[in-house]
Amino acid sequence: MYSHPYLKNFSLPAEIVETLNKCQVICFPETKAQLVEMCFGPTHSSRYDVMYPIPGKGTFKAADVARCKNGPVVNYMEDYMRRRDPDCMRIGDDLPTDKPRFKDVYGYEFSGLRKETLQWLSEQQLILLPFHSGGKYYGYDSIMICPMNAAFFALSIANMQGFVSIYDVKPGFKPRAIIYVAPPFRYTHFKGKQVVVHNRSEELHEVFSYNLYPGPSAKKGVFSILLDIGEHEGWITNHASAAMVESPYENEVVFMHEGASGGGKSEMLEELHKEDGRILLGTHTISGEKCYLNFGESCKIHPIADDMVMARTDLQNDSKRLVIADAEDGWFLRMDGDTSYGMNPQYERISIHPPEPLEFFNMDGVPGATCLIWEHVLNSDGTRCSNPRVIIPRNMIENIIPGNQPQEVNVRSFGVRMPPSTKDSPNYGVMGLLQIVPTSIAWLWRLVSPRGFKNPSISDTGGSELKSEGVGSYWPFSTGKKVTQANMLLHQLVDAPKTMNILIPNQHIGAYHVGFAGEWLTREYLARKGGRVKASHLVPARCPIFGYSLDEMKIDGQYVRQTFLRPEMQSKLGLEGYDAGAKILTDFFKSEIKQFITDDLDPMGREIIELCLNDAPLEEYLRVTPMLIK
Repeated sequence: MYSHPYLKNFSLPAEIVETLNKCQVICFPETKAQLVEMCFGPTHSSRYDVMYPIPGKGTFKAADVARCKNGPVVNYMEDYMRRRDPDCMRIGDDLPTDKPRFKDVYGYEFSGLRKETLQWLSEQQLILLPFHSGGKYYGYDSIMICPMNAAFFALSIANMQGFVSIYDVKPGFKPRAIIYVAPPFRYTHFKGKQVVVHNRSEELHEVFSYNLYPGPSAKKGVFSILLDIGEHEGWITNHASAAMVESPYENEVVFMHEGASGGGKSEMLEELHKEDGRILLGTHTISGEKCYLNFGESCKIHPIADDMVMARTDLQNDSKRLVIADAEDGWFLRMDGDTSYGMNPQYERISIHPPEPLEFFNMDGVPGATCLIWEHVLNSDGTRCSNPRVIIPRNMIENIIPGNQPQEVNVRSFGVRMPPSTKDSPNYGVMGLLQIVPTSIAWLWRLVSPRGFKNPSISDTGGSELKSEGVGSYWPFSTGKKVTQANMLLHQLVDAPKTMNILIPNQHIGAYHVGFAGEWLTREYLARKGGRVKASHLVPARCPIFGYSLDEMKIDGQYVRQTFLRPEMQSKLGLEGYDAGAKILTDFFKSEIKQFITDDLDPMGREIIELCLNDAPLEEYLRVTPMLIK
């Protein structure tokens, strides 16, 4: 049945076996070092052009790969290919989905193109890469099939997911997912557009990547795979960062931070930023007044996850807290904010002198030189590329929690970008520095997942416009139905009553610009208090969907001004400006949550949504989901 000796250890669908048996050359990687060398082509050149013949159109150069001292540097010829197209997902099967189906968009069944794709692959020199979707400890057996001249794409999967050497593949290796890479089809079938087709069945999730940027398929495509598996098995891969925070008093508190793009997931893993040894809490946007705090010693950060947090049911225990693990073996880090030396010392140190070659994207790579993460490639108009990336294996991250150690979440936060808000120019940026919310309200925020003020990641959000990222903030990567994910999120939250839920604004609190200082100070405050807040310090927020505010916050012997905790007390905002901003946000919530009222929605979820639609007070939410704070 198998013409290639290594294939006998794989349990594959018959048509895939046929495709591979037709192929004359297949590479089965033994090490990641071998994949690195393959990135530079058969002649092991210093710069390798990734090119494809297109019938009737000649040969297209899709990308080039430069051999730098610290690893291969990949650059795309088109600006468009340097970031993920948000409208690239298509569903090729007939299983339930709310996403665009292939046949509805293109007017024909995907099965024909699938057959054509497999035929094309059978005529290429291929790489067959075994890996674990979700990381090497808790991931699922998977394989990737791609042409050899796209070895850099295979390397990206090997670095981000759980790389499996062909020597470690045992008989009966049955992939739960397969990623196929066929770059020329972007030109021949999709008018140059990035397209990623998901073809699901009960036992196999296929991802057909018709592009060479790894974001939609090697990164978010695996996210889609895990979300699909989770739907079958009853668990979620959350879109979040996570860290164990160790206070100066040796308290250890695990934070998991979610939010739409720009909501502060990466910032949760950053050290506290200081100016002249002080922490700048906020700058008044009208008067220019600056508010500082002085810390003798800040908390130590032990990263757990950067973007994808696996909460498999077999990780959960009897603690009544959410239990998580990193769903990646390497982090696809964006370096757009690192524009000069010294701005990101940790990642600069790792990337300049890595213990093994890294892989860089959209950076100025000169063969034989060291790729520097603050030297970004320029777009065709001369501006810096907004999406420079480096993949750093998690075992290179300082103080990281080992991937095989699940962690109980003490504090589950949700970050929101907020615009400046005053009574003369009211807007929705009226959230206090720290809001404690019951499970019911925490769920509403994840249904809406608002992305707002000057989002750096999404090109279709301008100014302070509110838009929804979709349920869980991972909806762009989900292949199923919104209401299914809404129900699963509700159950996940309800089943972890001892995990405290909070909201944290970034960029602005009323009239003050705060950047991400609110996130870092909240982390410092709760870590010092063991992740707990006394009920005696809680004050019902004036806006019910903000839950509770704090009447005081004391960190390292210093009090945070109440105007940051309860913005309605700001003279430039006041009750009138606060109420006008709260109405903008509440009206937006109402417009977004109506879509979830269907026959498939959990009855508790329906009750919670109706509370919001009817402007219910906080007490009504607490009746549905009481809080355990004493």
